[in-house]
Amino acid sequence: MADNMNGKSGEARSVLISGGARGIGRSLARNFLQRGNKVFILDIDEEELYHTTNVHLKDYGSQVSSAICNLRDVSDVRAKVKQAAEFLGGRIDVLINNGGIATPHWKNGMTMENPEVLDQWQAYVETNLTGPFACSSACIPYMKVTSKADLEHTASSGPCIIHVGSFRALQSDPNQEGYASTKAGQLGLMHSMAVTCQQWGIRVNLVAPGRIKVAHECKEGDEKGVSFEENLTEDDKDHHPTNRAGRPSDIWQAVEYLVKSGFVTGQDITVDGGVTIKK
Repeated sequence: MADNMNGKSGEARSVLISGGARGIGRSLARNFLQRGNKVFILDIDEEELYHTTNVHLKDYGSQVSSAICNLRDVSDVRAKVKQAAEFLGGRIDVLINNGGIATPHWKNGMTMENPEVLDQWQAYVETNLTGPFACSSACIPYMKVTSKADLEHTASSGPCIIHVGSFRALQSDPNQEGYASTKAGQLGLMHSMAVTCQQWGIRVNLVAPGRIKVAHECKEGDEKGVSFEENLTEDDKDHHPTNRAGRPSDIWQAVEYLVKSGFVTGQDITVDGGVTIKK
């Protein structure tokens, strides 16, 4: 029998994933579906989202749905979370805040000396930090529990929110102020939310990926038959104490652990192949 990732026999989870049209988010959506869960995906990339929902994941039929969502628009976030909850049967068990600006450097080779980067800074803050907060806030009415057993996570591991951060919260290259600052901010957001959400029985944690090769996790990758191995370089081996770059499945393993672990909250797991401990 497939692992339904739920402490209650025969009961699958309802999962909402932002930024799930490609990359790590798409891999997470697929892995949740493979284990019998029901998934709703949010993303701003209409073409990729259509392909993921209707082509890549078509075999899962009514178990998966999606909607275009702009994480910088709080009204849109609230409307799409409501739509997701309706699709998921009025209940959200797992929220994965994966959506965000993934490009770590300022555009066009700019530095923080250039006044024009302030617009980019605002985009990072609104997408990478305000977006996860707004999405989490909107989900709480559909996630909170009321029974004593569920509040204490004795009947099951309970509902949970997982932020997808970055090892750049701990180690940065030049010209990454917008990206690194918002990813570091997610750590503070996660810590505070874990304490606040105790009252609703919701656990909150964070997974911080390192260099994860995701070029194959997209529409073009599917159409060209690209594999994870094709994207590896000799530098990937030299750079990582694990002797390889990360796979999307490495992030899934960390997420799966946090979803199942009813005694874990307020924690961050860095999945970077050892890069941040290497001089």
